[in-house]
Amino acid sequence: MYNQTVMDHFRNPRNVGVIENADGVGEVGNPLCGDIMTIYLKVEDGRIQDIKFQTFGCGSAIAVSSMLTEIAIGKTIEEARAITNKDVAEALEGLPKNKLHCSNLGADALHLALKDYEDRLAGVSRPETKRKENHEHSHGDKCYCPYCDVEITEGAIFCDVCQSSLEEEH
Repeated sequence: MYNQTVMDHFRNPRNVGVIENADGVGEVGNPLCGDIMTIYLKVEDGRIQDIKFQTFGCGSAIAVSSMLTEIAIGKTIEEARAITNKDVAEALEGLPKNKLHCSNLGADALHLALKDYEDRLAGVSRPETKRKENHEHSHGDKCYCPYCDVEITEGAIFCDVCQSSLEEEH
């Protein structure tokens, strides 16, 4: 299912972490779907000097984030903007078809971080967004844990099955 390159980047991810006072930050994904990627950039003289990521998701999402950072580090802004989801998937020597969307998330997060960097350079400031996902019942009238999909009671704040804290009421 997963090749050696994907497994290596999953088991030994490169560039994990947060860059304090990052020059650009891009985040994509949805916690209700399961994959969230945040890319942090530090840029010097028009090149990506440092890049870090935080990813919550499957092994493919983590491998994509790790490989993406390896591809992007040292690139100019223009070179980094040209990185596509196909480039990431090829560098990983392929992903299972049902996991190709993860490579889209990686490229999208990078492009958002680049846009954030350019906006900051141009003096465009945006208020920091506070994540708020609306709770929806996607399985009819019953409520399910967004992490393990087990039925839970309305108003639960903790899932006994997967041991997840449910910040929003369910």
